[in-house]
Amino acid sequence: MATVYFDDDCPLDKKKLGLCSWMFLHTMAAYYSDTPSSQEQKDMFLFIHLFAKFYPCKECSRHFQNTLENYPPDVTSRKKLSQWLCEVHNVVNKRLKQLLFDCKVVDQRWRTGWEDGSCKK
Repeated sequence: MATVYFDDDCPLDKKKLGLCSWMFLHTMAAYYSDTPSSQEQKDMFLFIHLFAKFYPCKECSRHFQNTLENYPPDVTSRKKLSQWLCEVHNVVNKRLKQLLFDCKVVDQRWRTGWEDGSCKK
C-alpha cells in the first residue's frame, strides 16, 4: 500500500499549519447543518474555542483566542458560520498583511465549487 506524504515529509511549519487549519475549518463550516440543533450549536461553539485554545502555535493560539473574544462565532446556521469564519479569516489576513477573500463566494470556494466548473473532475 502506498503512503502519501506532504512534499517534504516533515512536521508542519507555522505557515503550512495555518493553511491546513483554515482549509479544515472552512470545509467543516461548509458542511455544518443548515438548521443545527441547540446541542450542535453548543458543540460547534465549544469546538471552535477549544481549537483556538489547543492550537499548536502558541502565538497563533493567543491571537485566535483574542479574535474570538472580539468576534464570537455565529453557529446558528451553515451560512452564518461560513460567513463568520470567512470574516474572521479576513481579520487574520489583514493583521498579517495578506490578501482578503471575497466572502460573497465562500460557498463556491468551500462547498459547491466555482461556477466555471473548474473544480469538476
